[in-house]
Amino acid sequence: MAEYLKESKPEAEKAAEDSKVRAIVESTLAEIEQNGDNAVRDLSEKFDGYRPQNFRLSLSEIEALIDKLSYQEISDIKFAQEQVRNFAKAQRDSMLDIEVETLPGVILGHKNIPVQSVGCYVPGGKFPMVASAHMSVATASIAGVPRIIACTPPFKGRPNPAVIAAMHFGGAHEIYVLGGIQAVGAMAVGTESIEPVHMLVGPGNAFVAEAKRQLFGRVGIDLFAGPTETMVIADDTVDGELCATDLLGQAEHGYNSPAVLLTTSRKLAEATMVEIERILTIIPTRETAEASWRDYGEVILCESYDEMLDVANDIASEHVQVMTDRDDWFLENMTSYGALFLGPRTNVSNGDKVIGTNHTLPTKKAGRYTGGLWVGKFLKTHSYQKVLTDEAATMIGEYGSRLCMLEGFVGHAEQCNIRVRRYGGINVPYGEAAPYRVANI
Repeated sequence: MAEYLKESKPEAEKAAEDSKVRAIVESTLAEIEQNGDNAVRDLSEKFDGYRPQNFRLSLSEIEALIDKLSYQEISDIKFAQEQVRNFAKAQRDSMLDIEVETLPGVILGHKNIPVQSVGCYVPGGKFPMVASAHMSVATASIAGVPRIIACTPPFKGRPNPAVIAAMHFGGAHEIYVLGGIQAVGAMAVGTESIEPVHMLVGPGNAFVAEAKRQLFGRVGIDLFAGPTETMVIADDTVDGELCATDLLGQAEHGYNSPAVLLTTSRKLAEATMVEIERILTIIPTRETAEASWRDYGEVILCESYDEMLDVANDIASEHVQVMTDRDDWFLENMTSYGALFLGPRTNVSNGDKVIGTNHTLPTKKAGRYTGGLWVGKFLKTHSYQKVLTDEAATMIGEYGSRLCMLEGFVGHAEQCNIRVRRYGGINVPYGEAAPYRVANI
């Protein structure tokens, strides 16, 4: 049975925090819907100390911000974006439109059509999340979305040049310096100056994630993404320093970022906890990483690999770093997670920043029913049908008529019957099912 060497704060405390977030988001979204741009300006000033005349950046403003970056910085952004684009394009190429003749004269098919407008949220209040622009904006561009707008909060009171550059290079058609609930709400609800979108994507803090949840249905969303979660599954093939580094590397995201170690080795578990305390004395982001580890960190000692697998699937963490003597076994058998990072040579930061897979991933156990953001999230698969011959229209109509009447839908049945009469010359009285006969097509 799994033994908890360190536990996070009680679930009741987490639930109380979630309840407070829900109430704040609900009232804030209502304010945006009622007061539009004025509410957005007030909220931006309140939370970010930023109240410009216009939140949308002009092309000249974008170019001026990009000019502040060095050649190396621009080159690095473009390299990372190219990796994301390459993988997204390979994914898009795997999604084929189809058309098949299922019966003589009966044609069925589907088309993959891009969502027509998408709002991409790129976090950046605490850390400028340059990579999030690649994950949402560039991926939407590969999908062929015709209107892509992007919002990011000001960083230290002004637009962050690197984030704006990544949005622009990624293909954003409109860029707004706007963060938090006010950004998500404005993109979904619309204001006097921002036309609403059909879909919201991108990670964020607890308030952004909750805003997306409350707006779902009014607009589409990618998934519930945030706050960040990480899990390390390890055995004695690795050491405590490596595990501690991978745990704190994600815990620094915020004050409520769960970091969990699963291991079959008590020695590794204890060494990792010692290393975490050592690293916390030197890491510049100690304030957030220490709070996350204190309140949300867990160390779970398991009796076997099978038990580690069961516990990992139950937790369904966003990021799962696997460093064992059977990494591919976990790849084959894990069913609930955001993304896997296999072996000690890789790490979550690779996926977050540069390797090419998307870093917008499911949190709060959503990995049980969805994967992360990918090019397919921006595409809608729509079916269609064609009946090309009188014989096919008659045969399908006869079956349809009888099945409609079986359910009591007379009007439905008549849609079928009129085709049977017109294309098959068979007299079916109104309100009756078509007679059974051996169809010959």
